[in-house]
Amino acid sequence: MVTRSHSSGARYHPPMSTTRPRNATGDSFFAWDGDTLIVNILGKPSASKDAIGKPKGTQLKVSVTAAPKDGKATDHMVRFLAPHFGVPASAIEVVFGQENINKQLRIHAPKKLPPVFLQERVPSTELSAGH
Repeated sequence: MVTRSHSSGARYHPPMSTTRPRNATGDSFFAWDGDTLIVNILGKPSASKDAIGKPKGTQLKVSVTAAPKDGKATDHMVRFLAPHFGVPASAIEVVFGQENINKQLRIHAPKKLPPVFLQERVPSTELSAGH
């Protein structure tokens, strides 16, 4: 821990936050950051079909037919997911996990949500199903 000495000789210890969730999405597989949707993904490359699955803990299962080679499965996943959120692929940012089954996406200003997102409880101050 970093401590700072003040001119009076007293030491200052910055407070540790105990309310911060362990990840950006807390206990859910998604969260909102303004108009950006943050989604934790558990990817399944080389699947028989492209599909949005069910939540598994704090991740959403997403299967893609592309093979996991040089991040191509993630690129395919982004192109597959874009129309489900009503956005171009360029509106989806891979925060981490480009070459890993565990990944986080930031979807900027989605115009629609797949049904699995509407089944989760979303606070009323956030994007509703009618948008």
